This record gives sequence, structure tokens and C-alpha cells, in this order.
Amino acid sequence: MNHDGAAEVEGARKDDGLIALRGVTMRFRYQTVLKDIDLTIRRGQTVCIIGESGCGKTVMLKLMIGLLHPTNGRVEFDGADVATLSGPDLVKMRLRFGFLFQMAALFDSLSVFDNVAFGLREHRVCGEEEAHRIVFDRLKEVGLPVGVESKKPAELSGGQRKRVGLARALAINPEVMLYDEPTTGLDPIMSDVINELILQTQQTKKTTGVVVTHDMKTVTKVADRVVMLYPLARLEPGESQVLYDGPPEGLEDSPDPRVGQFVRGEAGERLREMALQRDGGGR
Repeated sequence: MNHDGAAEVEGARKDDGLIALRGVTMRFRYQTVLKDIDLTIRRGQTVCIIGESGCGKTVMLKLMIGLLHPTNGRVEFDGADVATLSGPDLVKMRLRFGFLFQMAALFDSLSVFDNVAFGLREHRVCGEEEAHRIVFDRLKEVGLPVGVESKKPAELSGGQRKRVGLARALAINPEVMLYDEPTTGLDPIMSDVINELILQTQQTKKTTGVVVTHDMKTVTKVADRVVMLYPLARLEPGESQVLYDGPPEGLEDSPDPRVGQFVRGEAGERLREMALQRDGGGR
């Protein structure tokens, strides 16, 4: 192949995006959670995934990072099929991700310092002196004061634990940040602090972001793009599970009434469905 041809192939690969789900179906025994999902996320893009509980949002995050493999279809990261990666290659891939878990998932027996340094030490990213510098830099970035590094997670508030979890995820300098319900359980002020930190991370570090959330304030503040999923059990035959895929400002004007109902938190239609099911008339 000549150099021009090679450049065209490389350009086409980059245009395909950093993360791609191609015809992905995920089934657990007899329950299908995701079906025929096609989704491409470009480098530097922040995508919020929204939808009711049980529609497969967190499962999608786990597929992206290779914690789960699809029943059908394929998940690609930077052009490689994640399911075919060898053990060492999968570890290398995951080092390009930071993951903020729903409840922060800190190690209770470790100090804040050791929690944030965990990934650096586990994967021997750097020496102890450099790890010390990185830990304090990341704790400062997320707005935590000097002295917090010696505390245990049980001594922290919910918002502080979330910020320590974010500092830990950022310590390995990831290309991609995955956030699973980052503001769940927080008061409105601390939720906004976390949203600002997510926005700051995306803007200053130029990371790609995928945010699973029910919080529409998070969506409007951080998202370049919104993908709304719907529970498979409540779809008509042949309907796509993706009800919306577009900019956040287009959600209210979506022609699908289910999108607006979710965004506005309107339970009327859902209550009618529940009443039908209770009376034996539902699907």
C-alpha cells in the first residue's frame, strides 16, 4: 500500500471514533438487557447516557471497559475488538480508562492517600516519589484540603468520597473517563460541585467522557451529546432501544413523547401502564 492509501485508512479509523458498539446485544441467562445497539463515541466527546433504571446503562459502561463481553455484536476501543484482547493487552487498554463508580467504591481499610495511589502502585506506573506528587496534585484538583490524605473513607462525607474516587480515577491520567451516576446520593450543592469537576476534567485534560446519569442538571452542564435508552420489556416489536441520540438542547423537542416525559419527570404514562399491569390488562 502506498503512503497516501495508508493515510486514508488511518484517517478513516480515527473518524470511526474511539469507542464503538456495533450491533451489541447483552443477555443474562433469560433476560436481554441491551439489543442491537450501535453507538460510536468520538475522541474528546462527552456523552451522557440516560434512561430509566434497568435499561442497561451501567451494563454499557462495563462493556466499554471489557468487564463484560457482549452476547452478540462487538465492542471496539481504538479500532480493536475488546473481546479478542489478550490479558496483558486488556490491562493496557484499561489503563487508558478512569472509572468513577456509583458509590465511589473506595477501599475502606486504606487511607485516602493509599486509595488514590492504588492504581499507580498496582500497575507500577511510577516510583513512590512521583506517586506522592501525583496524589497530592489530584486531591488538590478535586478541591480536597491538605490533611484529608490521612483519613479513612468512613471519616468522609459522601461528596468527599466521590471526589476521592475522581482523584483516584484521574491519577493514572486516563484518555477516557467513565462516570456511573456521579451525583447519586448528594445534595444539590455537592452535585453541582461534582458536575463542575467533570466539566473541568473534560475541558482541561481533553478526555473523552461517558456519563451514566438520571440527573438532568448533569446532562445540561456536561454533555455534548445525549443517548437515551428505554427498557426492552416496554418497547413495541421492532422498536429501537435508543429513543434519542443528539444534543442536550434537543431533548425537549424530541418527537417521541417518552423522551420529554423522562426529562420532565412526568410519571403519568408510567402510572397508567402500572395500573394496566396490576389489573391484568398490560403486556
